[in-house]
Amino acid sequence: MRILHTMIRVGDLDRSLDFYTGVLGMKLLRRKDYPEGKFTLAFVGYGDESGQAVIELTHNWGVESYDLGTGFGHVAIEVDDVYAACDEIKRRGGVVVREAGPMKGGSTVIAFVADPDGYKIELIGA
Repeated sequence: MRILHTMIRVGDLDRSLDFYTGVLGMKLLRRKDYPEGKFTLAFVGYGDESGQAVIELTHNWGVESYDLGTGFGHVAIEVDDVYAACDEIKRRGGVVVREAGPMKGGSTVIAFVADPDGYKIELIGA
């Protein structure tokens, strides 16, 4: 068994794709419209789905935003240098919501960025 993907609902698919591909550097792996169901699925990630987990962006047509609730925490991405990654994300127009630095009570360097819908992405130093 392995994890295939994590699904999140997005209010504006193009805006989200710009963030995940343009700001975080992921690739659009596949995208498909489902007219009868009135939704579109887009899968993004850093590599082929056959070898690693990806993120499924679900856009329900006509829905512009979602209540994120309190159950979901974040998606984590490993980066070589958290400080440099934050600088690059800001340069590309992304929003850093917790600057790079050691995690509370530990020494692992982390940071958090927010996607256009408010989902948190944790950056963890390699």
